[in-house]
Amino acid sequence: MKNKLILLLFVMAILTSCKTTNQQTLPYFQNIGEAADGVVPSGCDYGLKIVPDDELIITVNSLVPAATAHYNLTLDNPSLRGEMVFSSTPKLQTYLVDKQGYINFPVLGKLKVVGKSTDEIKAMLEEQIGKDVENPYVRVQLANFKVNVLGEVNRPGSLSVTTERFSVLDALANAGDLTEYGNRANVLVIREEGGVRQYHRMNLNDAAILSSPYFYLQQNDVVYVEPNKIRQDNSKYNQNNAYKLSVISTIVSACSVVASLIIALAIK
Repeated sequence: MKNKLILLLFVMAILTSCKTTNQQTLPYFQNIGEAADGVVPSGCDYGLKIVPDDELIITVNSLVPAATAHYNLTLDNPSLRGEMVFSSTPKLQTYLVDKQGYINFPVLGKLKVVGKSTDEIKAMLEEQIGKDVENPYVRVQLANFKVNVLGEVNRPGSLSVTTERFSVLDALANAGDLTEYGNRANVLVIREEGGVRQYHRMNLNDAAILSSPYFYLQQNDVVYVEPNKIRQDNSKYNQNNAYKLSVISTIVSACSVVASLIIALAIK
């Protein structure tokens, strides 16, 4: 009986050593508690601020369309320029924010928009156009909002965003979530503000990220998921060692099978 007990303990040690992923590191927000409901403080603003090189789509309308027609850019139709295109559907042209933070708007001329939100630009235009047109309606949209997601995610790449409310969790979800080798305790967000690149490390295991100023992303942010120690160790091997890794994996699987057989025999 004593020998069987020692054998069982030995087998359990083998199975434990074969474990490759710590399941305790996989869940998000581990400190949020187990209650069914709760409130997580937010306190962070998702409103985007316009920066140089942004592209804006601005449309102006009113009850009398002809009254606001000259405040809109003409539609861009490549087929009219003799270009070969697959679709002749006209597209809205965009306003490019120059290095000084201005756009050149029809009738009104140069307008400074850098540092403003789309809502603030909308209010500014409606006020100025309202001097000429009764009850104008202005719509302002950021056309080139994108973020890049790199590292240990299932679908790394550049994401085109169609809404101003876009969080780091939205970015990870659109990238197929983290792989099992992603380090959830160390997700890096790189952001450029005022020509200076800044970075912030986020711990997805901690619910405090929901109130972080980096939780909601801004245009051209980079989200990088660092590989965990297992992935870093594996990266040390090159293609010449692939066969060795395959053999090791086969041995580990065989250990598991043998261990199962030994347990079955020991119980009898």
